[in-house]
Amino acid sequence: MNWNLLGLSFMTVFISELGDKSQLAAIALGGNTKSLRAVFLGASCALVLTSFLGVLLGNELSQILPVRWMKAIAAIGFALIAVHLLWSSESDAESESDL
Repeated sequence: MNWNLLGLSFMTVFISELGDKSQLAAIALGGNTKSLRAVFLGASCALVLTSFLGVLLGNELSQILPVRWMKAIAAIGFALIAVHLLWSSESDAESESDL
């Protein structure tokens, strides 16, 4: 077992998942039910499954594309999302100021 890779994977996913929509959904579900265990297990299983699918997809793509290209595609994708979020927040702020 590569413990450094395990730790890096854990920290990367943990930090990226803080405050995302799935965590907010789990908070909302947890606030509306008495069965916290069911909410925890459902949210945990969903995260594990999506992570598993991501690992499988990454493994399959690495057979087709060089890892450097995959990293570049991911970086460009995140940058495009960031730019979109910045522009949409500016237009939202302008719309609210017009009211």
